[in-house]
Amino acid sequence: MGFVKGSSKACLFIGFLFILNCGFCVFAQENGNEERKVYIVYLGERQHDDPEVVAESHQRMLESVFESVEDARESIIYNYHHGFSGFAATLTDSQAKQLSDRPDVLTVQSNREVHLQSTRVNDYLGLSPSLPKGLLHESNMGSDIVIGFIDSGVWPESQAYNDEGLGPIPKHWKGECVAGQDFDPAKHCNKKLIGAKYFTDGWKERFPGSEIGENEYMSPRGWIGHGTSVSSIAASSFVPNVSYGGLAPGVMRGGAPKARIAMYKVVWAKAPLDSTSVANVVKAFDEAMKDGVDVLSISLGTPINPIRPFNSIGEDLEISSFYAVVKKGIPVIAGACNTGPDAYTVGNLAPWLLTVAATSLDRAFYVDMTLGNNITIMGQSQYIGKEKSADLVYVEDYKNDVSTMRGKVFLTFVKEDWDMSGAVISATSYAKGLILARSSDFQNDYESDLPIVYVDYEVGYKLLHYIRSSSSPTVTISKGKTLVGRPLSTQVCGFSSRGPNSVSPAILKPDIAAPGKLILSALSQNFPTAFPGFGISSGTSLSTPVVAGLVVLLKAIHPDWSPAALKSAIMTTAWKTDPYGEPIFSEGSPRKLAGPFDFGAGLVNAERAKDPGLVYDMNLDDYIHYFCASGYNDTSITILTGKPTQCSSPLPSILDVNYPAITIPDLEEEVTVTRTVSNVGPVDSVYKAVVEAPKGVKVAVEPETLVFDSNTKKLGFKVRVSSSHKSNTGFIFGSFTWSDGTRNVTIPLSVRTRVLKP
Repeated sequence: MGFVKGSSKACLFIGFLFILNCGFCVFAQENGNEERKVYIVYLGERQHDDPEVVAESHQRMLESVFESVEDARESIIYNYHHGFSGFAATLTDSQAKQLSDRPDVLTVQSNREVHLQSTRVNDYLGLSPSLPKGLLHESNMGSDIVIGFIDSGVWPESQAYNDEGLGPIPKHWKGECVAGQDFDPAKHCNKKLIGAKYFTDGWKERFPGSEIGENEYMSPRGWIGHGTSVSSIAASSFVPNVSYGGLAPGVMRGGAPKARIAMYKVVWAKAPLDSTSVANVVKAFDEAMKDGVDVLSISLGTPINPIRPFNSIGEDLEISSFYAVVKKGIPVIAGACNTGPDAYTVGNLAPWLLTVAATSLDRAFYVDMTLGNNITIMGQSQYIGKEKSADLVYVEDYKNDVSTMRGKVFLTFVKEDWDMSGAVISATSYAKGLILARSSDFQNDYESDLPIVYVDYEVGYKLLHYIRSSSSPTVTISKGKTLVGRPLSTQVCGFSSRGPNSVSPAILKPDIAAPGKLILSALSQNFPTAFPGFGISSGTSLSTPVVAGLVVLLKAIHPDWSPAALKSAIMTTAWKTDPYGEPIFSEGSPRKLAGPFDFGAGLVNAERAKDPGLVYDMNLDDYIHYFCASGYNDTSITILTGKPTQCSSPLPSILDVNYPAITIPDLEEEVTVTRTVSNVGPVDSVYKAVVEAPKGVKVAVEPETLVFDSNTKKLGFKVRVSSSHKSNTGFIFGSFTWSDGTRNVTIPLSVRTRVLKP
């Protein structure tokens, strides 16, 4: 129940709802014949900088609807007086109505349960099961779709795989669960986990002299938690009361909570690194295509992975995925790799893959650091232990006498590419806490009994000034807390690999971005965490299944769409800002606004993707065009595609591959780029061209209007691009949009002038 005046204004405060989580408190009292319950009164912008003065104004307002000052004071639950003005109080319906009628009150809302999702990702992206309509419900949460994972196996006892409420296994599924060590298909598979296989052949040939780790299971069960983690992010069932030591509390669920899961275990624990054989991966692709998976999520890859076929081991993965996507119609979603933020580091470059970069989301884990002078500073941390107090010292002051630092919290300054793991390991033997001031927004996901706190250089210098100016500097570090909501900006993670595409510069990579930083997910219970079964981690491995879950939902409502159409829908509808309209930055030194080589087409926008209006579709002929334009020989193309091919002379332009992005890496004179769009929206539609040209670049579209009807479902157009620059430039970015007034079909436009070519 609520009393809202001006719904558009009321919407401004949705970002603050996380403040209301008070253990899902419910208050009810009797006041005469009227029940009292908690209402939240929003007053908008603070009218005074002093929080106490703001709180006093709340008290006076409440006195206007209570018979006594004391009753008004006792009714207050919370004062909101820092970011905005408002309060929560126990009121009768009539009192709430009286306050709602005041001209200085924005809105009055009754209290309700606010569930913080453990991954948070899906609510952040607008996929909330609490909404009465939307993609999640229209797709029945992906119930008839099978999503396959080529990864490190599963921990089948995880509640992520509970099959409560699921219907029969989809009839098109032909796969199975294979028995092995500590894995019994009759016991461990169900209507959720419907497929589980493992592959070890080719191991010794690929890794001579290397053995699979002694703790590993010779079965689909995974000692490594990676496979369990990624599958839970994409398709975990609803699991209540999940947290990591109190951090990220709430209900865990995947992007497609009713989708069915098939695991193909190819990654094995070994020393020194967890690894796999390409032969096993190729076999897993093969089995997945046979079994009838509908979507494949692949959190594997090698940075700067060439895609020319038949030349090296890594390229076999591209070949396998080509058959899955182009021949079988199975979308394959892959990570961009974790070697950012330098340019030309993105992997999984094939145009048929949907390559995913990683961003943060509107959630942070932090601690309060209270100094001896009673000043409290916030720092990022996943510390889940008890509050710790100690002397605060600066490392450089003690580098010649480290033994005297024992039992102290120490501050150190590091570069963004500094190997923090070494510092953490050395510090745990004698320090009581570690504060890392760094030049970027980097925050690792180390688990330690030691408070490891991340701050930027500015905060670091404030702490250093306190150390220098105090005779006995001390600090008290609180237990970690969770902050959720709008004040937290979204950033492309520093580890997320960046474009441009080093193999085919005219093909944009990465394609899209999704949250992949500090995500809570299910894990193997053998995974060494303080809370077996769950953990917090980061990487494009985690952003990949976020997008895979969305692809599942889209495929459920658009079963006839090709993988390219699904990819186009996701790319052309992406946010260029975060969901709150705030700019997305790119971590690195220095931090900058994110662009196409950081986040591809943008941040994935789930609800908009279901109705893109137009799609840039691709079929076998389009990929043959790509192969010919890339210089593949006719024989190789014929073998790969199964279609007799003779490339034209001169070769076609790679700029004309029907990709949902235009990237021109070598613009000297005017070039003309062609594209074709297919109408998947209303039959009778008219779209007009809207161009945001890169600076110093002229862009003309022909025709400027596209008219679709029952007889015209596909139309081509030309984009003429020229530059006024007279010297070589870096890439300059803009965008190109077809708009029908409701749907905006937007693609990135990236141009680099090359007057003098290498």
